[in-house]
Amino acid sequence: MDLDIEGLRVIVTAGAAGIGLRIAEAFVREGARVYVCDVDEAALAALAGSHPQLLTARCDVTDRGAVAAMFDDAVARLGGLDCLVNNAGISGPTGPVHEIDPADWDRCLDVCITSQFNCTRVAVEHLKRSANPSIVNLSSAAGKFGFPNRSPYAAAKWAVVGFTRTIAIELGQFGIRCNAILPGVVEGERIRRVIEAKARVAGKSAGEIQDAWLAHASIKELIQPEQLADTIVLLASPRGRQTSGQAISIDGNLQALV
Repeated sequence: MDLDIEGLRVIVTAGAAGIGLRIAEAFVREGARVYVCDVDEAALAALAGSHPQLLTARCDVTDRGAVAAMFDDAVARLGGLDCLVNNAGISGPTGPVHEIDPADWDRCLDVCITSQFNCTRVAVEHLKRSANPSIVNLSSAAGKFGFPNRSPYAAAKWAVVGFTRTIAIELGQFGIRCNAILPGVVEGERIRRVIEAKARVAGKSAGEIQDAWLAHASIKELIQPEQLADTIVLLASPRGRQTSGQAISIDGNLQALV
């Protein structure tokens, strides 16, 4: 299927590894021009050899000054902007709410939701000039279920959905569509760390925690990052032009988080 996005100009935050890199790769395969930012300097350096077609820069998306400078650089090098993928996020702390360190709470919300505000507010003026403008925000299955011992992460990911639906209304007048992706249990290093942390708190094995999660899904297998990437690319293409304000679950019909 030709998605008609040859030359689409895309920024992916936290795009040097993991889900972000899979998203960037999917756009490149369809002919898009992609700029990724990340705080991981080693991962960014590795991209020069493995993915020379990607434009890269270091940026802490919780730092508004750094975000403004990153957008100046990205728009200059891309020649404009058509799509912003707010992918940056962290797992945050694991434990009951009354034991969470406030600094860990603040950091989780800063990275998982405030960074999306930081990037979106700068992106809007550039996206207004695009013929096919879109924003895709990464939320989580934790953005629709309670998630015991993960209150900062769940709060942030619920906030992403509210943020997305609100800006979809505000920005529709400019033709900018905005959607959120809610992944389930995604294969990768981050989910392994989360599972291990949950296992320690629960006094169970990592395998027991993973099995308990998948027991609540109709399709009992881990989500592959490429599945998220393919959906995001479709949403950013002209074929997604009437899809906005949606919270799209890619989770095997997950019914709960435990």
